[in-house]
Amino acid sequence: MKIKEIIVVEGRDDTTAIRRAVDADTIETNGSAVSEETLLKIKHAQEKRGVIIFTDPDYPGERIRKIVSDNVPGCKHAFITKQNALPKNGKGIGVEHASPPVIQEALKEAHVMNEYHAEEISMDDLIDAGLIGGRKAKARRERLGELLRIGYTNGKQLHKRLMMFEIKQEEFAEAINTILQEDTDA
Repeated sequence: MKIKEIIVVEGRDDTTAIRRAVDADTIETNGSAVSEETLLKIKHAQEKRGVIIFTDPDYPGERIRKIVSDNVPGCKHAFITKQNALPKNGKGIGVEHASPPVIQEALKEAHVMNEYHAEEISMDDLIDAGLIGGRKAKARRERLGELLRIGYTNGKQLHKRLMMFEIKQEEFAEAINTILQEDTDA
């Protein structure tokens, strides 16, 4: 599988994992302190071939994703779940631990997060669905991120992420119904 866009990853091990899964070029941020020089490279890559941001499903990865997307508009985003980013020994988390099929699927599903949208899902909807506050909120947000392919977010960022991906009320309701059904099955 050949990827036209250049993939932004955190480090060398991520590049190795990407290249095991697909034929692609990468730009490494070398940690969460993304340099001006790296941002210029990413901007150039976006102009020439397009960019897919593919960072770890953790706080530093989300921080890098935000820095890059704030400075380089129009990038696509690829996500994997924390479960798919765990190594066999259970220590650490990252793209470098994901299997080639997981990486391929995430890149195939990569899409642009839009800044401008019509609001359909309210904060009240999130509270009513048990996604903000409550003992199962974090687990429900994680599962929602998987089902809608928008990645994990904390409660504060969830609404923004839903709007950026233009998730419709119908998609949201379907995902919430799945989560609630899984809760009762457990």
